[in-house]
Amino acid sequence: MFSFTKKKPAPKLSNQPDKETEKLYHEGLASVIDLIAPAAIDVTASHVRIGDTFAKTIFTTTYPKFLQSGWFSPIINLDKPMDIAMFIHPIDTSVIMKSLRRSVTQVESQIHLEQEAGKVRDPILESALQNIEELRDKLQQGTERFFHFGLYMTLYGKSKEDIDKTAMFIESLLESRLVYVKEAIFRAEQGFCSTLPLANDELAVSNNLNSSPLATTFPFVSSDLSSNSGILYGINLHNNSLVLFDRFQMENANMVIFAKSGAGKSYAVKLEILHSLMMGTEVIVLDPENEYQYLCEAVGGSFINISLNSDYHLNPFDLPNIPEDEDPRDVLRNNIANLIGLLHIMLGNITPEEDSILDRAITETYEIKDITPESNLRAFTREQFPTMSDLYNVLQSMEGAEDLAVRLEKYTTGIFSGFLNNLSNVNLSNHMVVFNLRDMQEELRPIAMYVVLHFIWNEIRSRMKKRMIVVDEAWVMMQYEDAGSFMFGIAKRCRKYFAGLTTITQDIGDFLASKYGKPIVTNSSIQLLLKQSPAAIDTIGDTFFLTDQERFMLLEANVGEGIFFAGTKHVAIQVVASRSEDQLVTSNPAQLLEREENKD
Repeated sequence: MFSFTKKKPAPKLSNQPDKETEKLYHEGLASVIDLIAPAAIDVTASHVRIGDTFAKTIFTTTYPKFLQSGWFSPIINLDKPMDIAMFIHPIDTSVIMKSLRRSVTQVESQIHLEQEAGKVRDPILESALQNIEELRDKLQQGTERFFHFGLYMTLYGKSKEDIDKTAMFIESLLESRLVYVKEAIFRAEQGFCSTLPLANDELAVSNNLNSSPLATTFPFVSSDLSSNSGILYGINLHNNSLVLFDRFQMENANMVIFAKSGAGKSYAVKLEILHSLMMGTEVIVLDPENEYQYLCEAVGGSFINISLNSDYHLNPFDLPNIPEDEDPRDVLRNNIANLIGLLHIMLGNITPEEDSILDRAITETYEIKDITPESNLRAFTREQFPTMSDLYNVLQSMEGAEDLAVRLEKYTTGIFSGFLNNLSNVNLSNHMVVFNLRDMQEELRPIAMYVVLHFIWNEIRSRMKKRMIVVDEAWVMMQYEDAGSFMFGIAKRCRKYFAGLTTITQDIGDFLASKYGKPIVTNSSIQLLLKQSPAAIDTIGDTFFLTDQERFMLLEANVGEGIFFAGTKHVAIQVVASRSEDQLVTSNPAQLLEREENKD
């Protein structure tokens, strides 16, 4: 008996691999996601744990009626690890307009019903109606748009207590600005994924905001004054960056500093001087209170004591070394005009007739020394210029000038003769020169400041160099119109000679009360405002258009803190120095006393 078994056909060979096999093969390949993904994630109701790191997500739920620019900056600058995600979904304006129209109808109807019932008007309803109508106008005009805005923050820490503490701190910080937040309870995973750089809004919690309040959430609103050149002025209190700036790169290099006594203005200026000297800038200082002597001597500068008994003399009749591009006749006329301004301060009230007499007398005084517009003015030296005694002799011989001669006598042969009635013997060739006026009598101090500034200005016009002129306690000069006019002229013209004027004052009222006070401020590209007194804050605020927050900051600022303006930018600043720099520039009486004791 035979049995037969049917043989199965051989399988057909194919060049295409089996799909399931191919799938298994690809699953065995390592991808980028496999490489960066954690081994495991522990998701709880309130947080997510990834390895040893805990994460918690919070989101904003409520905003106030008004949002100030930069309200979110404290969170951005918070020194805590976190991820922040902002989701902005634009809404069709036509849809919003329909919704607002219904809202207007409802509010107007409610107001009408309450009026018919004889109820007292409801300010809340009236304010709501006004706000809705204003928003409708802006949306219709296209100046505003409407958005759904979601703001999520994922906080990281080494423990649950760590992230809970950070969440509470952020919550209290935002609540002080009437912005309220909640935790993503039972949605911790969705919150964590929403703040990953994947642009997935898995939480989908949003608020309705139009363009203006939405713009205030832009986090990077703090001005940055860090540049590749310049010197260090301090620390930016907004973001802890360095305030590095070169005043000579502005449209002018002038600077004004306003602060109350003890706020750190001299400290800030001396620190700027020290840094500027390192960059090759020459510095000339008018020092009414002998605050710059130690720094001057430490850097090898020239300290010139101006007083009645001093060996240093400045002749107001000096002419500068006239550059080739200037007309010598204009230089002589300008010097005569400046001398008239000086005599106005020296002699008190001058009538128009006396003013004319002084003009002729000064011209004749120069002519006695053969100094005329037609002469070679570039050939004269210091020894050939006239002095106050020559002017006094001319006035004595002029008809109608007897009273002027009598009033000038105390500056030529009287008790004040040693100050103005000598040929100049001061040299400004050093890299730092300080004119100390502390020992000058109070009555003569404005005159001395005028003469010194005039002498400095002649030197600046003679040789173009990178210079900084510092006038401390400038309000003393601003009390006199001629002195204020002269200083304003320097502020306007010093840029031509590569120089910058720094004006410092603590008596802000007197400074700005002068007709030249505010023009000097507007002609200064840099302004530094330190701590202010309540009596001066309104004047400062109106002059610099400060916000209420900035005014409050200047009232509550610590020593060395304030606002630094540079062109259109301004930042909150803290003036800082190294320990060695602090020893050179400090004005603290306790530190100065300790330094003197150590010296002994």
